[in-house]
Amino acid sequence: MNKLSTLFALAALSAVAVATPVRADDVKAGDLVISQAWSRATPGGAKVAGGFLTIENKGTAPDKLVAVSAEIAGKAEVHEMAMDNGVMKMRPLDKGLVIEPGKTVKLAPGGNHLMLQDLKSPFKEGEKVPVTLEFEKAGKVSVSLDVQGVGAQAPGSGGMMMKKMPDHSGMKM
Repeated sequence: MNKLSTLFALAALSAVAVATPVRADDVKAGDLVISQAWSRATPGGAKVAGGFLTIENKGTAPDKLVAVSAEIAGKAEVHEMAMDNGVMKMRPLDKGLVIEPGKTVKLAPGGNHLMLQDLKSPFKEGEKVPVTLEFEKAGKVSVSLDVQGVGAQAPGSGGMMMKKMPDHSGMKM
């Protein structure tokens, strides 16, 4: 292998190492993998916050998220948002949230989510908020919600609303 080939191989290997995400915050519980757990910072005086995460079932049997708890909240529930006669409504999922085998369930803004109520203190950007998820089969699982900015739409988006910027590349100056 000549010097140029060696450099090219090292550069390619470095690119792969950088492009492959390291997911140290993933939590494995039985056949479930919980990842991308996050929340938004809360404005002063706010008494509720949402929690968002992804649950992947790598097993051959369904499991069910049946409860959630958090010391920072007086009450915590799994909620759904659904259209009802043209009106978006939010309500607790009293029977839990099923994660089918081989499937991934995302708890995200505008859909199913964790609802943390009667907050004892505000969520501040950069904090980690511990919550406990309880599954029918996998049992109790501790995860930490990474607190993003107030307007965050996804983990790592900070407080920026994700908007597509106009493409001005064809403009002449």
